[in-house]
Amino acid sequence: MYATATRNMDSTILRQLWSAVEDTQTNILLRLSDSDLVSHLIAELDNKQPLDREAITNVSNYLRGKTSLIRDLAQSRSF
Repeated sequence: MYATATRNMDSTILRQLWSAVEDTQTNILLRLSDSDLVSHLIAELDNKQPLDREAITNVSNYLRGKTSLIRDLAQSRSF
């Protein structure tokens, strides 16, 4: 499922998504539940580039598979 979501996203969306992760405060990334984290990042991404329903679905699926990685990155930033 996650590999399919990545194939359906263009590189611009992926770059903006990971930029949103980097721009989000560490404490937010660590304290939100998985579903709230996905929603927060989609909202941040949608503010930069409006997303259609299909893009939101693809990004959501992708992020659900990356929440542990996002939290690990945030944790490493806090040291």
